[in-house]
Amino acid sequence: MKSKNLMSLLVLFALVAWSCGNEATQQETAKEETTEQTETTATAEIRIYEAPPSQEFPDARIESWEYKDGKFKFVIGGESYQLGVQTPDAPQRMCANSAKGQHIHLIIDNKPYAAKYEPEFEYEIEDGEHYLLAFLSRSYHESIKTPQAHVAKKITVKDGSVVKAEDIEGPMLFYSRPKGTYVGDDAKKLLLDFYVVNAELGPDSYKVKVDVNDGQFTTVLDKWAPYFIEGLPMGDNKIRLTLLDKDGNPVDAPLNPVERVFTLKEDNTPQ
Repeated sequence: MKSKNLMSLLVLFALVAWSCGNEATQQETAKEETTEQTETTATAEIRIYEAPPSQEFPDARIESWEYKDGKFKFVIGGESYQLGVQTPDAPQRMCANSAKGQHIHLIIDNKPYAAKYEPEFEYEIEDGEHYLLAFLSRSYHESIKTPQAHVAKKITVKDGSVVKAEDIEGPMLFYSRPKGTYVGDDAKKLLLDFYVVNAELGPDSYKVKVDVNDGQFTTVLDKWAPYFIEGLPMGDNKIRLTLLDKDGNPVDAPLNPVERVFTLKEDNTPQ
């Protein structure tokens, strides 16, 4: 009789131990699934999507340019485009917009662009060889992506003047936006804009890989167009752009890849 009671107790203890262990395993599995779901959800909050069509400037053009004695001089042509005025569809874009209006984006090598609202301005460039890109921009910083609206050159500078300028021979990718600090509503939707030289993007051609915050979000774009980014966290963010060949390999080109760190801030202005 005692033997039977002992056996029953042992079976009961085994069942209780199994039940507790199984419950702990289920809780741990549920915890892991919840963590995985949270990480996936956090990543999924970031969106990059093509922006809708914007105001066109078919006749906008840079007719000529020079850099002499530390000063740029551009001649802008076309009846549809003017520096210093607001692009008509700026309110509908609902992204950061310059109160000073339309402007020239000037990029030297891997430096962030300088926005210039007048055709003539001083700008310091060190002596040596550099890559120069200048393009006409809408007031909300979106580039006009036409051959006549940009200048892309490999230049040699000496004593504050360009002494040699030649066409860029191979494919290149230049980073434009996002840049700087975005506050309040401007931090909700950011313009992602880049400039491609000597490379046509397409499913079976060159592409641009976008890496956000070292792998937090990545995508590959096969269309040269402006894009919007939503869902980025407040604080510092980093975007790295890489020009890829048709096989998905980074192109052996100057300044490739290129990256920027920019900052998003809440609007703490008293209401």
